[in-house]
Amino acid sequence: MYVYERSRPASPKHSTLILIISPQRTPLRQWMLQRGQNTVVAESGPSQTSTVTVPNAATNRLVGRWLVGCSGLVLGAVVLGGVTRLTESGLSMVDWHLVKEMKPPRSQAEWEAEFSKYQQFPEFKIMNHDMTLTEFKFIFYMEWGHRMWGRLVGLAYILPTMYFWKKGYFNRSMKARVLGLCGFVFFQGLLGWYMVKSGLEEKPESYDIPRVSQYRLASHLGSALLLYCASLWTGLTLMLPANKLPDSKRVLQLRRFAKGTGALVLLTALSGAFVAGLDAGLVYNSFPKMGEYWIPDDLLAFSPTIKNFFENPTTVQFDHRVLAIGSLAAITGLYFFSRRMHLPRRAKIAISCLTAMAYTQVALGICTLLLYVPTPLAATHQSGSVALLTFAIWVLAELRKVAK
Repeated sequence: MYVYERSRPASPKHSTLILIISPQRTPLRQWMLQRGQNTVVAESGPSQTSTVTVPNAATNRLVGRWLVGCSGLVLGAVVLGGVTRLTESGLSMVDWHLVKEMKPPRSQAEWEAEFSKYQQFPEFKIMNHDMTLTEFKFIFYMEWGHRMWGRLVGLAYILPTMYFWKKGYFNRSMKARVLGLCGFVFFQGLLGWYMVKSGLEEKPESYDIPRVSQYRLASHLGSALLLYCASLWTGLTLMLPANKLPDSKRVLQLRRFAKGTGALVLLTALSGAFVAGLDAGLVYNSFPKMGEYWIPDDLLAFSPTIKNFFENPTTVQFDHRVLAIGSLAAITGLYFFSRRMHLPRRAKIAISCLTAMAYTQVALGICTLLLYVPTPLAATHQSGSVALLTFAIWVLAELRKVAK
């Protein structure tokens, strides 16, 4: 015979359940755990007591806010990284140390030693051979700030993960997710240094301006965007109550439409990394035509043909234009398709924000192109791509299917 009693809740968010049961697990205890109680104390004898903490709605909201905050820090890293590239500061730090480089040079001798190391690499020899120490300090602090922000992102993921894990706020699925996110942060840091190394290598056969590999730049940005999307999606699904949408054919079509649109937005942002890596925004500074042509004659100038899509600045800019216009058309179609349906208020607001941001982002891109890529406007355009991706994730979170 099993006897159980519930004590009076200490707060509206938490309750304590006292079970006096036999040592074996019972269906009643499993059911109580699945109901989302915060604390369960089980006694199998006068001297045997065990406490199990499980997630509930309040702890889920807390974890959700943490992950959304982490995604905000990742957004800051993406924006700061874009500004670092636009100011050509990314190759100013020629070493990578996890702890040692956290302290920037202080004395004149330390600055001169750091500047001397920079002078041994191609960027100084080819492009900045007349740079002064004062000018070097500016680009050094830009890259140093970007790296320190990356360390802040790592701590923001790892330390709360340890705390929440110990408190029992994660179920089995969430444990796997947060471990994956923390591992991805570490991988992102290594990938960043791997990218920088490509710009420090001597290339005797090339007289071009030293720059990092566009492939590694796209990989570094892409991994940051994936980390951002995963954190934001998980945080929103924990924070926002799911909308009760009918499983009708039109709702299923809307979900598929929204997923395809989100993927297109992400692909457009990744294509922007190739534009940045090749300085392709400086090739054809006209719109809607590229020079005097709708399709420029040097679009497939490289051989083999596949190289044009990743190494030909003309093709890279053309692809980015096509993807941007395609994203705008898809988002516009999503907006009009959703207006013919009865959706919850939050979902309508999310789709409206996505649409407004899409037109803003296209306008920013055109202005950046026509004005020959001024740094403030280009940085705003790069930030706008992440804002557009944010609204796309929000739309998907509002339209997600409720688990039965």
